[in-house]
Amino acid sequence: MPKKIIIGVSGNIGSFSEEAANYYCQKNKIKNYKLEYLIGVDNVLSALAKKKINKGIFPLENSNGGIVYESVYAMAKYVFGIENLFEIDIKMNLLVKPGIKPGLIKKIVSHPQALKQCRMYLKRKWPAINLEEYVDTASAAEDLSAGKLPENTAVIAPRVCARIYKLDLAEESIQDLKFNFTTFVSAVKK
Repeated sequence: MPKKIIIGVSGNIGSFSEEAANYYCQKNKIKNYKLEYLIGVDNVLSALAKKKINKGIFPLENSNGGIVYESVYAMAKYVFGIENLFEIDIKMNLLVKPGIKPGLIKKIVSHPQALKQCRMYLKRKWPAINLEEYVDTASAAEDLSAGKLPENTAVIAPRVCARIYKLDLAEESIQDLKFNFTTFVSAVKK
């Protein structure tokens, strides 16, 4: 049996990076793999440089939100090879703790890129709400569920996070563009 491939992803369980890595493995018929949730592109490229992972998967650019600056800054610090670039369709969702009605929401938290992809929705539907940037969409969902964020907070995250972190789906597909594609990088040690 071939050795298990260790793939570092820049998000938490339920993140778009996890979805991208699973899609990449399915598309390339990679069956024997394990994901490492490294939460942050710098962490992924650092682990790749130290040979702690075999591949790294992270976002590069979104059709609506533009360049993922976190990725560009991290890429400037490391030497690595780009094995592949591929796209997945991104659907943003507004998640809340069970029982929290829209009128109770005081703050919306998510990764800067998710906030960018929903900026017109946020201006139209939540013009007076406080927005807070977070390290990762799925980590925001996990921390809301765990009580690390105030109960009256909503998060923008993948739909699967509602099930994983036992949150309610307040509104789905809130991204500004119906077709909202993110280009991901499959990076390898050079």
